[in-house]
Amino acid sequence: MTEQTSISVERVVDASPATIFDLVSNPERHREIDASGMVGSDEKSDRIAAVGDTFVMNMTYVHKGRTTEYQVRNHVTGFADGKLIAWRPGSTEEDHPFGWEWLYELEPQGADQTLVRLTYGWRDAPAEVIKKYGIPFFTADELDASLGKLAEATTG
Repeated sequence: MTEQTSISVERVVDASPATIFDLVSNPERHREIDASGMVGSDEKSDRIAAVGDTFVMNMTYVHKGRTTEYQVRNHVTGFADGKLIAWRPGSTEEDHPFGWEWLYELEPQGADQTLVRLTYGWRDAPAEVIKKYGIPFFTADELDASLGKLAEATTG
């Protein structure tokens, strides 16, 4: 039996790939597409334009009545204009990715519809990171809720 290392969800959104890509490539708008409630504001990052770019996000995690605020530096690992964006969150202090990745893939489905595939993967996360953060930290339902928010943000 193969051990699971990613979760993917997809849905057709009533917006063009260009409209969706414009949103996903802009860290300032990531809060709009986050269903977890963890993503806050960005640290005035530039639009994602290439593999190797980084952007810093302010985050909030609430667990057992305790609120923790922190930042992550996201390292862009995949980029194809209008089609694909991927990044790996990491520590701002040590400036290295934790080992999990977010991937958005866009496929046109006619004039103004796009199949959006969101993948949360942890294939390269070290065992100690998987244990520390309880990976997989997110479920398919939570990823699907984020796609719902993306659909609202691009069509609403």
